[in-house]
Amino acid sequence: MKTACEQVREQLSPWLDGELTAAENRQVAAHLEVCPDCSRELAVLQWLDAALGTLEAPVPARLPERVLDRLQPRRRYWWQSLAMAASLVIGIVLGGTLAQNFYPYSTKVAQVSSSNGEVLALDEFHDFPQGSLGAVMVSYQAEEINGS
Repeated sequence: MKTACEQVREQLSPWLDGELTAAENRQVAAHLEVCPDCSRELAVLQWLDAALGTLEAPVPARLPERVLDRLQPRRRYWWQSLAMAASLVIGIVLGGTLAQNFYPYSTKVAQVSSSNGEVLALDEFHDFPQGSLGAVMVSYQAEEINGS
């Protein structure tokens, strides 16, 4: 349980800033009239508040202009947008070309029945290395066909 002095000392800064309710203001004022220790603490806080109030904050030269320059959007030229779009198209085309060369059987995946989506043949996956996704698919399909 906090003593009356501890409670008042916690409320001294808000009391100086005018942040307390009327009842709390009366309670702090009444305690300060009878307690010299809390009155000294209040005097120190008042002195500190006055000293800090006289300080000037140094502002770097041209700070407002530099902040406003950063806030204004930079102009984007039409050719920059065109170059970005062209880079994207080239990347997609090259990626697709490299993917076809990397997976030569990806264009001839499997014959799929158009009615129910069932795979009819997985003959194109027989050249995949052991442990690859293609080898796993072939072994899984073979297990389903054999009923195991």
